[in-house]
Amino acid sequence: MTVTTPLIPVVLLAAGLAAGVMMWTQLGGWPLLSTLPPDRYVYTHAFFAGRYDPFMPACMLVAGAGDVALAVLVEPPPARWLFALAGLLGALCIAISISRNVPVNRWIRTLDPDNLPADFAAVDPRRSWGGWNRLRAVLSIAAFALNCLALTALL
Repeated sequence: MTVTTPLIPVVLLAAGLAAGVMMWTQLGGWPLLSTLPPDRYVYTHAFFAGRYDPFMPACMLVAGAGDVALAVLVEPPPARWLFALAGLLGALCIAISISRNVPVNRWIRTLDPDNLPADFAAVDPRRSWGGWNRLRAVLSIAAFALNCLALTALL
């Protein structure tokens, strides 16, 4: 048994959970959020964000750090490059999360759905948040797929 043996399933689990949640946001969460009236949008977005924000960073960080470690530790070069690329995509996903989506999530949680700012229609973040979230979904799903390919390269 090598040091990578227990790390591989941990990385696959974390990457798979992150990709699964991001897929859910595209199939269910975002279509719902994009069609709600502003007060219901704020309430629902805050509800989702308060549950996923603690969970998703942990999955993304475990998967990304694990990918970097595996890119250094595994022996066959194809697996090494696939883990490295998955780690890069994961890092991009984390960067987008920190710089684009999480600030909106935090701001939304400070709003009172029954007393929205007068200019909410002008500052409604849905369009921008949705685009960045779509990109995060693509990146996290691609990172998970690369992790699966890397595993097959090890077999």
